[in-house]
Amino acid sequence: MFPVLLKLSSWLTSRRVRVHATILAICLWTIYAYDMATPGLRDRNGLIKGTDFLHFYTLGATALRSRGDWLFNMQAQSALAAQLVPGSAGTLFLPLYGPQVSLCFAPLALLPYGWAFLLWMVLNVSIYFACCWLAWNRCANLQTQKGTVMIAAAAFPGFVHLVAWGQTSGLALLCFTFAFLALQARKLWLAGLALGGLAFKPQLALAAALVLVLAREGRILLAAAGTALAQLAAGWIAYGTDVMRQYASALLRVNGQLTLLEPRPYQTHCLKTFWSMLLRAPHLALGFYVITASGVLLVAWRAWKASGSLPIRYSVLLFATVLVSPHLTVYDLVILAPAFLILADWAVQHRGHPLQPSLKILLYLCYPLFLIGPWAQTTHVQLSVLAMIAIFWIASRIANQAGESGDERGRNSVRDLPEPG
Repeated sequence: MFPVLLKLSSWLTSRRVRVHATILAICLWTIYAYDMATPGLRDRNGLIKGTDFLHFYTLGATALRSRGDWLFNMQAQSALAAQLVPGSAGTLFLPLYGPQVSLCFAPLALLPYGWAFLLWMVLNVSIYFACCWLAWNRCANLQTQKGTVMIAAAAFPGFVHLVAWGQTSGLALLCFTFAFLALQARKLWLAGLALGGLAFKPQLALAAALVLVLAREGRILLAAAGTALAQLAAGWIAYGTDVMRQYASALLRVNGQLTLLEPRPYQTHCLKTFWSMLLRAPHLALGFYVITASGVLLVAWRAWKASGSLPIRYSVLLFATVLVSPHLTVYDLVILAPAFLILADWAVQHRGHPLQPSLKILLYLCYPLFLIGPWAQTTHVQLSVLAMIAIFWIASRIANQAGESGDERGRNSVRDLPEPG
């Protein structure tokens, strides 16, 4: 271990973490409050308050009108949004969400936009802190740090962006958290049902699906397929076969519409965008993405098959999810909240471990690195992705070392269960 890392690690005390997290939380939420403190539905940047929530609100209104033909019609949705929310004329969203999403937001579309957004914000905040509490409650070494944990959770950049954008990533966090709890309780079917809920954001299900296929986790996969099919069936029953064909067609066309889907690439934090920003040749960038994503999946699979701590192995899976996802915007980073808690808990417990100082510093550095994405426009290097790769690699080594030595084997290991039949 380099002496500088040991020195930095010893400097990074619990008190300093708490103070720095407090300062960051105050700065981020003060900026957000100032941006939102305007009369009407537009913020100081001229954007509709809630930003992406306008899209979900419009989808819900589309469901209330039973207009399945509008679900994948960008212009029709824009016209409806302008009718529902005065001042939003000309706002366009790429229609890629499955039909089932419109059904979920139909109840909110019964309310005026301002009240609907406020309710959605409260739901997002409640889901996020509930998931953080559930994860923290299983971190024995962080039980005396409740205040620091909650402050750090409030300052987490993914959470701030989740609220600011009015996005649905909180539901993805809920799916991953429930799956983790079910795995700890050795309820593989329940874990699969929870992971299948990610069908509304299939890019976040990609890594887990491939790792579980490689690991031959049949019961988890079967249950996940059931939940995903149930979501699609709900959309099919509500709108019919033509709409489902349009959904499939929209997904197939997405690669040619990336400029609309990712107007600000520096706000995405995954391997695909990392290579596209670093390399100017699209085909070369795609090739490097495929190679590195395959490597991440293989490392995650090896860690998953190890007999070590389930929480550590699940953290590896969460980081793999973010890195491998073909589309991962800053608000999607919220799904890493349990992984940050689990790995911080490990770092507190294993102060003498050679990997502990590096992991501790990287977890700390991710907070500012998630916020300086715009710098990548100049440097063409997303430092946040490099930091996540390093954390992923360290966590996978911890998982494999624990499996080889037999440490932490037992009640948290899915490997102790009967093989899926």
